[in-house]
Amino acid sequence: MSGTTRSSAGLDTRRRQILYRSWHRGMREMDLIMGRFADAEIGDLSEEDLDEFERLIEVTDRDLLGWITGEIETPSNYDTPLFRRLKAFHTHTSPIHS
Repeated sequence: MSGTTRSSAGLDTRRRQILYRSWHRGMREMDLIMGRFADAEIGDLSEEDLDEFERLIEVTDRDLLGWITGEIETPSNYDTPLFRRLKAFHTHTSPIHS
């Protein structure tokens, strides 16, 4: 089940695929983190941002969640402006599930 609130109508094929993959990662918490970010930002991401977001999608849920929550240090090659935007998008002031 997807939690997306954004229609893929009007998106090019690449953005539709990224949006889908963001909401179908495997770990529900990561679906919500990546999916909500994609819902909000996918239409405005540059080609370089899309490249970086696809690279983040390939990271295992456990590692990416650890980087986002700060439980694991983010490797320097992933500590990019896009990753920092993703991390800042989730303020951690409330449960992910709400």
